[in-house]
Amino acid sequence: MGDPELLKAILFGNRRAVYRLYHTYTPPLRRFIQTRVSNAQDSEEILQDTLFAFLEGLRDFQEKSSIKTYLYSIGKHKIIDFYRRKKVKHVVFSRFPQLEALISPILNPEAELDAAMIKEKISGVFGRILPRYSEILRLKYFDNLSVEEIAKRFAITFKSAESRLFRARKAFVEAFLSI
Repeated sequence: MGDPELLKAILFGNRRAVYRLYHTYTPPLRRFIQTRVSNAQDSEEILQDTLFAFLEGLRDFQEKSSIKTYLYSIGKHKIIDFYRRKKVKHVVFSRFPQLEALISPILNPEAELDAAMIKEKISGVFGRILPRYSEILRLKYFDNLSVEEIAKRFAITFKSAESRLFRARKAFVEAFLSI
């Protein structure tokens, strides 16, 4: 049974065709994903997402490529999405570690994390806190200044800079929770 016949059988609900598709294409697709994602659980999740997306998009498949090419294309996009979510999570949480507990419920495999939305929310929070807190947080997390450099910039002691930074972080988290 070739690709066109297999696709028609799947669309007509033939379970054997789905079984054949799964056993024919899953092993090489799994290897393809595992070579790009080292964590076994993550790669298995991406594999399942890929297969599910394939079945969801099957009606729109126009047979301009082979099933294998279509599956690999979906898999490649799922891998990119995985790393994009991972990068956004790393960037946000490395700059604001207190946010992980707040945002982690939306960072699950079923949820689409939009980096622009997070960036917009963080910008909104910066607009709601005192300008001096916003400024010290920007210096620390966007300009990557050390506490010592911040103290020099404000002509205050190291301990004062630490205290201001602590209060600024606290204000940020409170403002973030209220949005």
